[in-house]
Amino acid sequence: MEVVLGKWVCAFLLCSWLIFSGVYSVVRLHGDSKVRAVNLGGWLVVEGWIKPSLFDGIPNGDMLDGTVVQLKSVTLDKYVSAENGGGANVSVSRDVASSWETLRLWRVSESEFQFRTSLGQFLTCDGAEGCSVSATAVSPSTSGTFYVERYNNGRVHIKTMRGTYLQATTENQLVANYPGKPEWDDNAATFEMTIVANELHGDYQLANGYGHDKAKDVLKRHRNSFVTIGDFNFLSRHGINTVRIPVGWWIAYDPDPPAPFIGGTLEALDNSFSWAQSYNIRCIIDLHAAPGSQNGMEHSASRDGSTDWPTPDSISQTLHVIDFLISRYARQPALLGIELLNEPSAATVPLDTLVSYYKQGYQVVRKHSSTAYVIICQRIGNADPLELFQANIGSHKIVVDLHYYNLFDNFFFNMSPTDNIQFIYKKRETQLQALNSANGPLVFIGEWVNEWNATSASQTDYQDFGRVQLEVYSAASFGWAYWTLKNDRPHWDFEWNIRNNYLQLSSSPNIRSFKGLVLLVLLFYLHHIL
Repeated sequence: MEVVLGKWVCAFLLCSWLIFSGVYSVVRLHGDSKVRAVNLGGWLVVEGWIKPSLFDGIPNGDMLDGTVVQLKSVTLDKYVSAENGGGANVSVSRDVASSWETLRLWRVSESEFQFRTSLGQFLTCDGAEGCSVSATAVSPSTSGTFYVERYNNGRVHIKTMRGTYLQATTENQLVANYPGKPEWDDNAATFEMTIVANELHGDYQLANGYGHDKAKDVLKRHRNSFVTIGDFNFLSRHGINTVRIPVGWWIAYDPDPPAPFIGGTLEALDNSFSWAQSYNIRCIIDLHAAPGSQNGMEHSASRDGSTDWPTPDSISQTLHVIDFLISRYARQPALLGIELLNEPSAATVPLDTLVSYYKQGYQVVRKHSSTAYVIICQRIGNADPLELFQANIGSHKIVVDLHYYNLFDNFFFNMSPTDNIQFIYKKRETQLQALNSANGPLVFIGEWVNEWNATSASQTDYQDFGRVQLEVYSAASFGWAYWTLKNDRPHWDFEWNIRNNYLQLSSSPNIRSFKGLVLLVLLFYLHHIL
């Protein structure tokens, strides 16, 4: 009887071992447990570089909102120029293209566009046939909307909404008075269009490029498939206890946000909380894209690369979004915190404006929750992390988010694997130690990646780089979050790194101890049975 009972006990313990080695290998955050997180980037805020195929079906896909172009007259051999960068006349007079000769596109349809100057004015052609083009309008209008007809060798014709073609005159003017319909030979209405940059592939570009109905279908399929409950299972089995979820400001207006944004992100965020709770994973909601864009990048849903966020209206609207999010999720067991803003630009967002917003955001969160962490992100660019530690934004559960990449700066170009690793130890570890010991907020490495600019790096090099980053960033008082779960570029893809053994995560210490205890008990019973 004792042997039979022992066998049943062994079977039970063996099952327990298998279970806790798999699905339930995550501990809830409590006591000294730190955040071990993965970002769900490219899911509810689109970043084209993460999944380029999202943009494959857009007609004229190289002329999305924010595309930078230059126009050169084939007869004058000179560039179209907004004098003084905008606010004056337009000429066709420059031999070399620079900022005055650079225009950003605002897309109206696949063939209709508006042209914005480097200082923000729009090209317009007011009046009757024969009007001269100027760059004085502060907002777009019908008179500033043009049809662009393209030829396969880079040549274009530009036509007003009234049907008259622009031409470059011998007086170096740009005038809407070309007679009839031009051919594609060397004539005054033909221009060479050079696409200087086509870097913005965010929510604005996708939605405005496809149009509402098509974009809705594309994004629905993407949101339903890019992140699923199976991904939360995968994360939990590899010791991840938190997800950081980037969202855009339009989520507060779901299901019918302002054009061109597409509803559906709120339902997906609701799902993520349900999945997280199933696997003992916590959620950080990260406001990645603020109204007007806080950094001009695609992940802030900028239309054309400009940064218009630090205005009273945009800040007020942003606080409304924070209020919406915390009021909706404050009672969710899976909520860990709210990040008030991702990567504000040091070049365009003054520190005092940002600190004022963070203080107001903190109060909004505390109005609904005393337990949610309030996370404030360091400015990107030339900014000192200590500036937020000295800001006295709030007294309870405040976290400063730092983003550590050995990329995006000429300093890291062609740096060897050894040099990259030494930089982590000498620079990053030293900074973290100083910030951890400062009398202020907790420290969170909210974005980092197992990628660098080192060339010809081996798998072992990547393993060493990842190991060192994990070692150093695990010392952050709040924890860390990898960027990102899935990515078209393998080394940015957390899942790919784990499955292919480029990033080696150790199990949670609490789980390792539990596994060891179960194994010892199991061996004890096997010894007595045998």
